[in-house]
Amino acid sequence: MKITQSEFVISAVKPHQYPEDALPEIALAGRSNVGKSSLINKLMLRKNLARTSSQPGKTQQLNYYRVNDMVYLVDFPGYGYAKVSKTQREQFGEMIELYIREREPLKLQLLVIDIRHEPTKLDVQMYQWLKHFEIPTCIVATKADKIPRSKWDKHIKIIKKTLEADPRDPVVLFSSETGLGREELWATIGEAIAT
Repeated sequence: MKITQSEFVISAVKPHQYPEDALPEIALAGRSNVGKSSLINKLMLRKNLARTSSQPGKTQQLNYYRVNDMVYLVDFPGYGYAKVSKTQREQFGEMIELYIREREPLKLQLLVIDIRHEPTKLDVQMYQWLKHFEIPTCIVATKADKIPRSKWDKHIKIIKKTLEADPRDPVVLFSSETGLGREELWATIGEAIAT
């Protein structure tokens, strides 16, 4: 996919703040520190469009990025970060659930998992939730450059097994460092937008 234009549009908390131009939306969920911002930057071929932080838990709203005036990437707050208060965690949960349940333009959910680690309980919950609401899902295994290529298959198997993944859900191996998986992920997004 050739990126001709990409921009940050809005940080939204409530539905009335969501963009209303009816472009399809691709949302990203994953635990804090899993590399969602780096993934967005690599997809857009931009260095700092999505702000990366050494401090997890920075994203606290739904961040909307518009690409080529044809699709939005919607970055969710990371989950599982201990320094966020229980009340805040509950608010994030409600905000995300409302979005997933009711957002019509949502075409695909990217569930971002660090390939080096077995999916957490929260990853599993998130996946089950997406299945419950019948949201088309793509599992993105990030940080592939951090483990030897010979171990990729083994780690992907662990992710699928732990999530009890639906065999129809695509799994994309991704590296924000090398760009591995970028074209494949755009192709998956393209298919989701087309349906």
